[in-house]
Amino acid sequence: MATEIKAPTFPESVADGTVATWHKKVGEACSRDELLVDIETDKVVLEVVAPADGVLKEIVAAEGDVVESEAIIGVFEEGAAASAAPAAETAPAAEAAVPAASQVAEGDAILSPAARRIADEHGLDPSAIKGTGKGGRVTKEDALAHAKQAGQSAPAAAPQPAAAQAPVASGGPREEKRVPMSRLRARVAERLVQAQQTAAMLTTFNEVNMKPIMDLRNKYKDVFEKSHNGTRLGFMSFFVKAAVEALKRYPAVNASIDGNDIVYHGYQDVGVAVSSDRGLVVPVLRNAENMGLAEVEAKIREYGLKARDGKLSIDEMTGGTFTISNGGVFGSLISTPILNPPQTAILGMHKIQERPMAVNGKVEILPMMYLALSYDHRLLDGKEAVTFLVAIKEMLEDPARILLEI
Repeated sequence: MATEIKAPTFPESVADGTVATWHKKVGEACSRDELLVDIETDKVVLEVVAPADGVLKEIVAAEGDVVESEAIIGVFEEGAAASAAPAAETAPAAEAAVPAASQVAEGDAILSPAARRIADEHGLDPSAIKGTGKGGRVTKEDALAHAKQAGQSAPAAAPQPAAAQAPVASGGPREEKRVPMSRLRARVAERLVQAQQTAAMLTTFNEVNMKPIMDLRNKYKDVFEKSHNGTRLGFMSFFVKAAVEALKRYPAVNASIDGNDIVYHGYQDVGVAVSSDRGLVVPVLRNAENMGLAEVEAKIREYGLKARDGKLSIDEMTGGTFTISNGGVFGSLISTPILNPPQTAILGMHKIQERPMAVNGKVEILPMMYLALSYDHRLLDGKEAVTFLVAIKEMLEDPARILLEI
C-alpha cells in the first residue's frame, strides 16, 4: 500500500522548510521509524521517519527544495523490509524488459540504482560495464570494479592539446568549494544585520575578579556534584543568577520595544548562546528566577548536547528576555556582542586571564574577566546600562550577594 510522505506541521513562526538530506534512496528498504529525510527550518532540523516497514517508492521533493507545512515530499510503499532489498537488487524478467523507476536501461545494460549512481559519479559509460547479475544486470560491485579499472588506466589516456590545458600555479592547486548557506545560518545572518540596522546599539565594558567564585567552586564542586546527581558546578550558573538579580533591579534591561510601546516582562527568560556545527543557537532558560544553580547547570548541559545533535526544538529557542554569550570558551579576551532582537541587552563573557591588579595598595595576580554589555540606546540610557553591569560585577565578586539578594 502506497503512503504519502509529508513534511511536518511547522509552527506559526516557521513559514517553510528546506529538504536538507534524504537518508534513503528510491527503492531502498526501510524499517519502521527509520530516518528518511531531514527538513531544515530557520531554527531547527525536523526529522521525518518511515511510517512502517517498506520501501521508499518515490522522492517528490529533492534536496534543496523549499516545502511548506504538510507538503507531499515523497511516496512510501509499505511492505516487509526484508523482502524489499532483494526486490531492488534482483530485477525480474518483466522489469528487465520495461525498466521501472528503480532501474534504468543504458543501451544494452541494465543498471541497479546503486550502480547507476556510481556510474554518474565517476562519469562511466554504462554500456562499457560488464554486468554479472541476473540477465546481464550491472550490479554495484560491477560498477565499482569498472571505476577502479578506469582510474588505473587513466594515466595512459591521450593528453589534451596544450591550448586546452589550463595553467597551473607553481604553488600547487588552488581549490575552491561552494556550498549553499544553511537555513539556520542565513536566518542568524539576517537577524544580526537587522539588529545593527534597527537598534541604536552601544557597548559598555567592565572587569570582574573571578577569584571568589573560583575559590567557592573549588571548595564545593565535589560535594555539589554528589548532591545533585552528577551535575557539575560551572561558572555559567553564577552569571545567570547574577543577571537575574540585576534584571529584577533594572527592569528596563529586561524589556523590549514593540513599535512605539515598551513591553516590560515580569519574568526572566535568559537565553544562553550555544555554538553548534549548524550555527549559533540560543536556547532559553524559562523562568530562570525560579531555578537554582544545579537546575541552571543541568539545563545548560542538556541544551548543549541537544545543540550538538541538532535536537533542539523550536519552543526551546523561542522567546527570551535577555541573552548571555560566552566567547571566552574559544579564547576571546574582549568583544562587542550583537543584540538578539527584540531584546534590549546582551551580556558577553570572556576568557579568564591572570593579570596584575592593585589591591589595597599592593599588586596581586588575579584571574580577571572582561564583561561586555551591548544595549539598545533607544530604551536604555548609559546610566542604567553601566549600573546594571556594575551590579553583576559586584555580585560575582561577592557571591553571597546573590543568595542574600543585596
